[in-house]
Amino acid sequence: MIPRTATDRPASRDSENTPSIRYAWWVVIALTSVYTLSFVDRQILSLLVPSIKRDLGVSDTQIGLLQGLAFSLFYTLMGLPIGRLADRWNRRNLMVGGILVWSFFTTMSSVAKSFALLFSTRIGVGVGEASLSPAGYSMMSDYFPKQKLGAAISVFYMGVFIGSSLALLVGGTTVDMLARTPFVTVPVLGTMASWRLTFVIVGLPGVLFALLAWTIREPVRRNLLASADGRPTQLSFGEGMAQIRMRWQSLAGISLAMVCQGMVTYGLLAWIPTFFQRVHHWSPGQSGRALAAILLTFGCLGMYAGGRLSDYWQNRGVPEGPLKVAVISAIGTLLLMPLAMMIPKPEWTLALLAPALFFDALAMGTSAAALQHIFPNQVRGQVSALYLFILNLGGGSLGPLLPGVFNDYLFHNPNMVGYSLAITIAIGAIGMLIAITSTFKAYRSHYDMMNAA
Repeated sequence: MIPRTATDRPASRDSENTPSIRYAWWVVIALTSVYTLSFVDRQILSLLVPSIKRDLGVSDTQIGLLQGLAFSLFYTLMGLPIGRLADRWNRRNLMVGGILVWSFFTTMSSVAKSFALLFSTRIGVGVGEASLSPAGYSMMSDYFPKQKLGAAISVFYMGVFIGSSLALLVGGTTVDMLARTPFVTVPVLGTMASWRLTFVIVGLPGVLFALLAWTIREPVRRNLLASADGRPTQLSFGEGMAQIRMRWQSLAGISLAMVCQGMVTYGLLAWIPTFFQRVHHWSPGQSGRALAAILLTFGCLGMYAGGRLSDYWQNRGVPEGPLKVAVISAIGTLLLMPLAMMIPKPEWTLALLAPALFFDALAMGTSAAALQHIFPNQVRGQVSALYLFILNLGGGSLGPLLPGVFNDYLFHNPNMVGYSLAITIAIGAIGMLIAITSTFKAYRSHYDMMNAA
């Protein structure tokens, strides 16, 4: 029988185990550092497109598959059982194991000699990274009250832009330096093309980040569904799915909106270095340094502003505050970012891209927080995994893939990558706006249902 009430654990136990807000923010910083590493490992391939195409003989469409489907498919598939484990097992340990797995496969990308082998290592990176977000969201929802959760998860999501910035900055500079030396000799791995060494450089630090994650304490689980006598209870898989089905409209609407947002973000991150290299003839180092500054500054500002705005509305009794943030995000992105991709001067592209990234980033953390508000603790890992399944299989695959497809089959010209990006971004922003505005009514109902319980 599915329990019908949701409650916190007894007050005495909560007071004994409630961590300080200072420690809670330390956990967020540690998780953000790990998430940053994951995006360095995920993003580094975008700087190596010319070398990979030359050495492996692949097309733009195949590059899109490497940056999208290869990672996203198994990231999403493994996320579902890992989300179930996150609801029942030690979440810290799951993350530590995942860090070691994805770092190993990032390093092994350096020895891939064909498209198929590189595709396989990218699958491994996705499998490892699948453990981080479901466990991280669930842990943060236990460390923070709902009035502060939007800001906490938004800071965590800054890892997207911090990691991408580091990949562009350090990776771009490394690629420029190694370009002068076509081949290098590495202990154990032997002689390899210099671009392959980049995978080794970003993969090996994973051991240190696994040790950092090991320092995080597993928090007491709160907001648990309880039986009639008030005691928290475990849910079977079927009972957990029943809780998700009760709120499927909110989950589907938010997930679809963020699929569209993901098309924008992942498409941009995958192809913007190539855009500057092909259209404006910048080196990887030049494009990396310019883009890193914009991503780090305006992407992180957008994340933080979105989280604070969402929490502001939460504190004033506006349950759909996270969804309102997403509406602002979609409109600002649609007005600015496609135009930035079509302006012929790189200076104007960067000038428009800065505020466009601010708007694009607003809803990335708040949408994940919105789901934590309407589900009980026993299914938050599974809900997060299902959300990420939809987000990454949709936006994480289509975002990198569509610009390559448009280049190859619509324009038949690789130098039209800016227009291909503009089309992809416009489709994503319009879809996001439609999906999120259609979810307001259902979300209010599900929020009230959870809080009434």
